Amino acid sequence: MADGAMTATFLAVIGGASLLAVTARRLRPVDRLPSLEGWALADRSLGPGWTWLLLGGTIFTAYTFTAVPGLAYGNGAPAFFAVPYTVIVCPLAFVLLSRLWSVARRHGYITAADFVRGRYGSPPLALVVALTGILATMPYLALQLIGIRAVLTAGGVQPRGVAGDLVLVALFAGLAVATYRHGLRAPTVISALKAVAVFVSLTAVTWLVLERFGDPGPVFDGAAARLGDRALLLSPAQQPAYATLALGSALALLMYPHVLTAGFAADGPRTLRKVSVALPAWTGLLALFGFLGFAALAAGVRAPHGGAEAAVPMLVDRLMPAPLAGLVFAAIAVGALVPAAVMSIAAATSFVRNVYVEYVHPTATPKRQVRIAKAVSLTAKAGAVAFVFGLRDQDAINLQLLGGVWILQIFPAVAVGLFTGRLHPRALLAGWAVGMASGTYLVVREGFSSIVPLGTGAGPLEIYAGLAALLLNLAVAVAGTAALTRLGVPRGADTTDLPSRLTVRRRPETGANNP
Repeated sequence: MADGAMTATFLAVIGGASLLAVTARRLRPVDRLPSLEGWALADRSLGPGWTWLLLGGTIFTAYTFTAVPGLAYGNGAPAFFAVPYTVIVCPLAFVLLSRLWSVARRHGYITAADFVRGRYGSPPLALVVALTGILATMPYLALQLIGIRAVLTAGGVQPRGVAGDLVLVALFAGLAVATYRHGLRAPTVISALKAVAVFVSLTAVTWLVLERFGDPGPVFDGAAARLGDRALLLSPAQQPAYATLALGSALALLMYPHVLTAGFAADGPRTLRKVSVALPAWTGLLALFGFLGFAALAAGVRAPHGGAEAAVPMLVDRLMPAPLAGLVFAAIAVGALVPAAVMSIAAATSFVRNVYVEYVHPTATPKRQVRIAKAVSLTAKAGAVAFVFGLRDQDAINLQLLGGVWILQIFPAVAVGLFTGRLHPRALLAGWAVGMASGTYLVVREGFSSIVPLGTGAGPLEIYAGLAALLLNLAVAVAGTAALTRLGVPRGADTTDLPSRLTVRRRPETGANNP
């Protein structure tokens, strides 16, 4: 049963998040007509500070902060693939997000599918990019709710039965109202509270762990003793899976609609480059969460079977006084609200721009587009709640694993398209279909494992299924482009004003008069 002080602290932080969401209207410029760009992207007005808070708060979700230490608790070293993966994201964001922002701002694009529509002149290709993004986002949105429930249940904050379900519904209801009224500005202001709460609470937990064990050495020794055969170091056979999972996850992350939505809200490419350089601060946070998974092992925490993500909340409940434990649990709960809000906004925007306006109501006014997006955003949140209550947690986890494989298949159309328009849209469609089918087959064949063996014999190579599917996707797209070009099949008009191939610009010679 939850301690009263713990519950009071938890409710105080959640209440603070709700009050902050109300202040989001102050970020809204006066005398501005309703527009989808204003609601979904905060009028592309966020400076470096707000963009860092929003982008970091969107990428580093509550489920990430529970799944990584849970994986460390149950499997050891492989859990830390998340650290190089989020490091690789930073230079990719530095290049891709800033370039995509420039094109999007010039042409009024709001989604990745908008860019694909303009780059290739292909409505079908833009449609599959939009639908893939929505399909991959929905289970990710449900996982935020699952992350909250796992943490609160382990900490004893959430009541059992119907009362506990009502707590989750109330949390999402407050988020839904704030997002409906203020759009992206609501999670933007909440992200400030998320950053403060998560950084402060994690620092406190880490300090208490080190105070108990003296230094990290005993933590790793104790974890190694309990892991047994699951070592703290990667074996040579595990390294290909570790490396390909880190690389593939990094490539996939920047294709998710919610990450692109947070990036598009920046006020310029220079802001995005600054933020990309500062994002590793969030990666350090993630590494400490992984360390706490080992600390839970060393402290003798006994997580329930199949519930390793509860290990760190149980450690927090054991080490910290009730008010501070409530702060940690509230920080993780708020950590779910920011990405959940951005995900629902991104899914709604993709639907309105690339399905509703393109195929249902091409003459929809900006005001009507905003109204439809608000309704779809509410529907997405309600669907996530229904999904969590109606299906097993493992179903959402399995679908999210597939979502990572699926979203990676739009990488050729979006990311490669930023640097070359040579790939034929029909070949890209064929590559997308092959990548989706092969990736799904590989994951399902292995019992919903994202790591799949390739080859035969005593030691098949184990790699990330999404990356294997992406390589097939690219091979089909390149071969298909060559065949279609040879046959003289026309391609759509490119209206993005990007060069047809990547060019290297020489810098002017430096001299006394040319610094």
